[in-house]
Amino acid sequence: MGFTHDHPPLVFSAFFWGSAIISALVFVTGFQELGRLDPAGWLLPKVFLFVSAAALPMSGVLWLLMPWRQDVPPLRKAATVAFLATSLLLMLAGGIAALLIVSVAVGNALVVFGLRGGLGYAAVAGLFPFGIGLLNPEQSFVAAIVNGAAVLLLCLVILVVVVAMIESERRAEVTRRLLADLEQAHAELRRYAAQTRELAIAEERTRIARDMHDSVGHYLTVINVSLANAQRYRTARPEAAWDEVRQAQELTLEALTDTRRWVRALKPLRMKGRTGVAALRALAESFGSADTDVAFTVRGTWPDVDESRELVCYRIVQEGLTNALRHSRARNIVVALDCTPERVELTVSDDGAGAERDSITTGFGLRGLRERLESVNGALDVSSDPGEGFTLRAMVPA
Repeated sequence: MGFTHDHPPLVFSAFFWGSAIISALVFVTGFQELGRLDPAGWLLPKVFLFVSAAALPMSGVLWLLMPWRQDVPPLRKAATVAFLATSLLLMLAGGIAALLIVSVAVGNALVVFGLRGGLGYAAVAGLFPFGIGLLNPEQSFVAAIVNGAAVLLLCLVILVVVVAMIESERRAEVTRRLLADLEQAHAELRRYAAQTRELAIAEERTRIARDMHDSVGHYLTVINVSLANAQRYRTARPEAAWDEVRQAQELTLEALTDTRRWVRALKPLRMKGRTGVAALRALAESFGSADTDVAFTVRGTWPDVDESRELVCYRIVQEGLTNALRHSRARNIVVALDCTPERVELTVSDDGAGAERDSITTGFGLRGLRERLESVNGALDVSSDPGEGFTLRAMVPA
């Protein structure tokens, strides 16, 4: 039904050729009836029949040459005018089928010449049967008006139909362009998402590598020095050598504890199928030990949050517990959840050594938490003073 590539819509082609075949059958019947007419009868019906029959093949040729867009040379636009003329001649004796061909000609005029051209064609098509009716003495004036008005009405209906077809095609083209742009945008978003994911993984690996180097690497270095001293003292100072071995053993246990802490920190959100409060409680309990007591409290009901926000909550508790054990040397840690239907507020506080102001604002882990919270329109508040513990408070909108 679209007007594309300077070709008529398929429905218009079927409309025209079907009407042409019907008109040809009308002419065959008309010629058969012509032999039964009184030779002395009215001459105009005979002339009209021959003129209409001659116009039919001409309209078929012009149909193949007619343009179906506005930006064509004047010579091709002349084919549109000629087609209207031949279709009007078909109305002299072609019956209803010829009238349908005229309506197609008016639709073509709308496409080629615009709305004014289509209305002008419709007016000419309405005046033509009115004029023919005036020339026919057997037809009354009222009948001529009725015939002209009927043709004009049909042409106006065709104009409305063609306008609707053009508008439908325009909207379809806009939709196709938007869908193409949307597909391109989706492809770009997928690429950006993949890049962001890779950057996030690289940053997390860098942080883990740096922190593990500072913790486990330090332990291994001291252990290596202690064992080297023990080897050097083993003959001259046996007691000092055994002291170095015991110190190395203690450092080994501390390094093992720190390594286990890293393994816990890297566990996924959905621990053994647990989510929400259950996952956070299991995380908090996994950080408890003989030297550190971790308490977990909940107030309110866990809201219906999506998985990305649940992951943010998990990382907040994870980072708070990791910092409390690694830096604050805390004996007691409290993880508190305050839940409402609109938000989740998480607090991780300890009684450790606290931290300097500079480390609160420049720490890599806290900076990563702020970025995570900003991505979900959340907020992070950290308070600490040397010797007074550390408190991390975050608000995650549901």
